Amino acid sequence: MVAASSVVLVACGSGKGVGTNSGSSKTELTGNNSGSKYQSLIKDGHYQVSKSSGVDQSQTSNTFNLQGFQHGLQNISKKEFSPDKYVFQEGQYISTSTTYNWLGRKSKDNPEGLNPSQPKKKVVPEYLQQVDEQDYLEPEGGKMKLKGMTIGIGLNSVYYYTKENYGAQYSKHLDDADIEQNGKEIANKILARMRANKDTKNIPIVIALYKAAPEDSLVGGNFIAYSVNKDGAKEVSSWNKVDEKNYVLPASDGEKLPNDNDAAAFNEFKNKAQSYFPNLSSVTAQAHYTDGSLSGMTINVTTQFYSYTEINSFTQYLQTAAQKYLPTGAPIEIQVGSTNGMQSYLYRSTNDKKFSSHVFTNY
Repeated sequence: MVAASSVVLVACGSGKGVGTNSGSSKTELTGNNSGSKYQSLIKDGHYQVSKSSGVDQSQTSNTFNLQGFQHGLQNISKKEFSPDKYVFQEGQYISTSTTYNWLGRKSKDNPEGLNPSQPKKKVVPEYLQQVDEQDYLEPEGGKMKLKGMTIGIGLNSVYYYTKENYGAQYSKHLDDADIEQNGKEIANKILARMRANKDTKNIPIVIALYKAAPEDSLVGGNFIAYSVNKDGAKEVSSWNKVDEKNYVLPASDGEKLPNDNDAAAFNEFKNKAQSYFPNLSSVTAQAHYTDGSLSGMTINVTTQFYSYTEINSFTQYLQTAAQKYLPTGAPIEIQVGSTNGMQSYLYRSTNDKKFSSHVFTNY
């Protein structure tokens, strides 16, 4: 059952983040948006945490899945809820207990379970791994009103299970077609449940399907489809395909990236970085592709440097190498660190021509 909890909101200030008082309550925004990022709601000086905060973290041991799921879900939200118009708020309508019930198997004790029941002596995979809610608000009549919602459905690509308590762990790889089919069936059930709540009965609800990567993957999963459901629709009428894929660089034997030039460019940068100093431990990257084109890259450089001068010189060297070798037309982050933590950071946005850098220090 959808939790009936909601938040009472009062007059919101302008895009500058200035709030107003109304009785004993005050709301304000986090500040000006940049056109591509949402402002968030602050109530009585406090950020509004999700009603199901912490559930996602308990459902996956792969932090790349968690980060990719939440970040990618907001990118999908932008297709329907523009940051120029809407204010973001963590989910306030699906509670922790409701989320756990939905993530559980359907049974006599848990009729709301969205994973299939478990018959004896048969392995029936659980497809549903995560549920995440994002709320989108607009000012109306001096108050902030809920005007839209996005719900992310995280789906297992590998089902992990034991045959007995505390026994050995087994795994079963799930078929892509089965993952998508089960995800769409779950989406219809969640949509119908949200329509039973008076606060979410008629608002636009975006539902997105995310295929999680295996637990040992060095990159997160990817979204495979999303739907926009308006006018109180209780059933999804159509789906939009999402073409996303993540890769680890250097690529493993036999794995082919959508663009061979990107892999070659990274390898040139990697070789240049590793020729700088013999104590450089590793250079790896995560490459994100959308519709077959590179849409982002995060590079991690692990060092055994400890002095400020070594780190500063190395960062300057990386900045030159990155400018010369790495692909253009996509945002790229380079994180340099050791066992002591992050040492420096380099970044170039999609439209920038040069990398910016910062070396971390203490006083």
